[in-house]
Amino acid sequence: MTNSKKILILTGDAGESFEILFACHRLREAGYQPVIAAPSVKRLNLVMHDFEPGWDTYVERQGYILESEISFDDVDTNEYLALLIPGGRAPEFLRNDQRVINIVKAFFDSNKYLFAICHGVQILVTAGLVDNRKIACYEHVKFEVEACGGIYVNHDQAVQDGNIITGKTWQSQPEFYRIVFSCLQEAGQVQHQYSKEPSLV
Repeated sequence: MTNSKKILILTGDAGESFEILFACHRLREAGYQPVIAAPSVKRLNLVMHDFEPGWDTYVERQGYILESEISFDDVDTNEYLALLIPGGRAPEFLRNDQRVINIVKAFFDSNKYLFAICHGVQILVTAGLVDNRKIACYEHVKFEVEACGGIYVNHDQAVQDGNIITGKTWQSQPEFYRIVFSCLQEAGQVQHQYSKEPSLV
């Protein structure tokens, strides 16, 4: 097992600015290394979703510019401790990219933690990972979750079900990241234990 504090973040154009930057800053503050993966290495155009009086749904504004560090083609899941999928509008098209689905399934099959917030849950849905699991997500993703066998959680801002941790929206980040960092600490302890065990070869 690789001794790593690297956390892979999957996003693309129209990713939610606040969720991505908050994740990067909190992870770095805690001593982890966030790595932004996108369809290609480029300057990503992030967005901000907010609510305006008189609108029945959220509005989208241009957000910050952020450089992706690697492309999906360059992801080696063995190098990472966990996977984080932010929301925004990016998951809507990223879930149709087979590379993304392969990456997500590889993390899941390796029993590593998968963190998804807001619309990021759409990628978990497409990967077939929500069946019979408690899932928190943006309310308009509820139908997709339930249609694929998931259990939509309404009363909690964030929830853990096995190695999958989900949160409703960027407003849920305090609750979401309390669970995230608890899981990362646990994963790091397990990783350290494996690295200390003598080789049997």
